[in-house]
Amino acid sequence: MARMGESTVVRLRHEFALAAGVFAVSLGSMAIAPDNRTPADAGAYALAALASAALPARRRFPVAMLAVAVGCVFAYHLRGYPDGAPVLPVLVCVYTAVRLGHRAATAVVVGTGVVAGAVALPLLLGPDDELSAALERRLLLVGWLVAGAVTAEMRRTYLAYLEQARRRVEEAERTREETALRRAGEERLRIARELHDSLTHSISVIKVQAGVAVHLARKRGEEVPAALAAVQEAAADAARELRATLHVLRDEPPSGLARLPALVERAHGAGVPAAVTVDGDPRPLPEAVDRAAYRIVQEALTNIARHAGPGAAAAIRIGHRPDALCVEVRDDGTATAEPVPGVGLTGMRERVTALGGELTTGPRPEGGFTVRAVLPLGDA
Repeated sequence: MARMGESTVVRLRHEFALAAGVFAVSLGSMAIAPDNRTPADAGAYALAALASAALPARRRFPVAMLAVAVGCVFAYHLRGYPDGAPVLPVLVCVYTAVRLGHRAATAVVVGTGVVAGAVALPLLLGPDDELSAALERRLLLVGWLVAGAVTAEMRRTYLAYLEQARRRVEEAERTREETALRRAGEERLRIARELHDSLTHSISVIKVQAGVAVHLARKRGEEVPAALAAVQEAAADAARELRATLHVLRDEPPSGLARLPALVERAHGAGVPAAVTVDGDPRPLPEAVDRAAYRIVQEALTNIARHAGPGAAAAIRIGHRPDALCVEVRDDGTATAEPVPGVGLTGMRERVTALGGELTTGPRPEGGFTVRAVLPLGDA
């Protein structure tokens, strides 16, 4: 909690520093801009300050803050103040909104402001050279906004590409781990078969022959040689040890939800505390369903550690239904929009689809993200 509070304070400091810097640049542009129909007054400074004040909240409310900044620009130019002052806040808000995936909403808000300005200017200026010059300046402003949106989209695509590349690397690592475990299991079974085929038979023969010799000696009333009794006892001990060794070699390591406690412990060590709730009556699951459920929880916890922000906690619910297994992972992080589908989410969907189930992912209204999968048991 202390780390999360410290991170929030640092982030807010950066946001307010950005807002102050943008406001200072706006004041500078007002000072050097040529005079327009109305000289800069308290209203001009207030509009520039309001547009800059929208910046600290732009990440949480990107579209709303963009609308505020566009409204300030519209009012500023409608009044005929010197050009340029609130334009930079709009450019920053456009960049942030497009980066966060709100392309359509950004186009609607900015387009509405441009159309409204194009309609209002002729009514204020009339059809003369002044109107032509004003329209040229507005077109230049639109060009800057389009450039900012394109830059944000390119940055967003680039980051999505990097994220997908990281996911592919991690998926490859997990695949290598699974392959190594499978090969290790196959090797254990091979060794177990070899031991069973070679040693078990030989030790059993020695034990039986020693037992027959001891039985015949006792039947004839002869004293059983100590070496023969030792051979019989050693053969029995060796047979017991070999059976125990074969049992260990043939036992597969726990898979599926049996590994969930260890996964939760590792997630907690990585800074993501997780609570597990089990509903219904637990029972043996089909291997494919069990493994898919574990991988879904694993991938969801990985995404929380990456994207939910510092201090985010996870809630895992495993619901046992008569005909299906329900797996749900929620977090209380800072996710506010559907992420770009990467290898992780795609892998989840493929696993669930292969089992004939349903996968639902998305941000929560109160903040955070939810991953919910329903895996049917009948067709597994």
